[in-house]
Amino acid sequence: MNEDVRTTQQVWFITGSSRGFGRALVTAVLDAGDLVVATARRPEALAKELAEYGHRVLALPLDVTSPDAARAAVDAALARFGRIDVLVNNAGYANVSPVETSDDDDFRAQFETNFWGVYNVTKAALPTLRRQGSGTVVQFSSVGGRVGGSPGIASYQAAKFAVDGFSRVLAAEAAPFGVQVMVVEPSGFATDWAGSSMTVHPVPDAYDETVGAMNRRVRQGTSGGAGDPERAAAIIVRTVRRGRVPGHLLLGVNAVTMALDYSRRQLAEAGAWEQVSRSADFVEPYPVDLPPQAEHAIP
Repeated sequence: MNEDVRTTQQVWFITGSSRGFGRALVTAVLDAGDLVVATARRPEALAKELAEYGHRVLALPLDVTSPDAARAAVDAALARFGRIDVLVNNAGYANVSPVETSDDDDFRAQFETNFWGVYNVTKAALPTLRRQGSGTVVQFSSVGGRVGGSPGIASYQAAKFAVDGFSRVLAAEAAPFGVQVMVVEPSGFATDWAGSSMTVHPVPDAYDETVGAMNRRVRQGTSGGAGDPERAAAIIVRTVRRGRVPGHLLLGVNAVTMALDYSRRQLAEAGAWEQVSRSADFVEPYPVDLPPQAEHAIP
């Protein structure tokens, strides 16, 4: 493989390290020879599991919804390793309910972790990355954060869209400091995301064909996701260690298929409405004919 792989040891700061992608990524980073700050709400079991790696790993408690806790964890990482080269915002979860019947507190709590957690930890680490003049920020989103429209998880997908918008601005602001940003967009993987981490609230009959159908097909199926978390973690490590990262990294066959299909439909719709859209400016011809009605609009 013709890859420009970094040979120097890097320090990774990873949130949500106790299971799923976070746990797989911790192992992949350590196996690659790098150092890890593995954070979780309850890191005790994680510390025992990783004891074989000795001083190369530091397990820390972190509630990402707390800005003070984020700053404390970053300070502890710096006290141990002196720098942070790769920040991975992985912590997140989704509960299921239709928008109409969602519990407001639950909806907000999900957003607190899935978006504000990313904001808190990123903001806590940015001064260090800026002073270093280097670093990579890896933001875990999902393919749903690009294409949306998954019935029942509005809070989760809204947060992932927000993470993407936030990360695009962050990339523009941090680039002069030598800091890169990569948004990871997986499809279904064999993690606990749709298992014990997910609460499925009662679904009214009126939403059975949307939220209910999605639950039966995806969230309550027995086959699990098609993606291998260990492979995904290894891909992320290889990509980051190469040096220059893509702005977005799709992971999984479904992620690629859904993203390409969505982009093609977006381009087709923008093209169909191009003259109408342009006509809103003073200097453009107005009025113009509306395009023929499409059978299905882009959601």
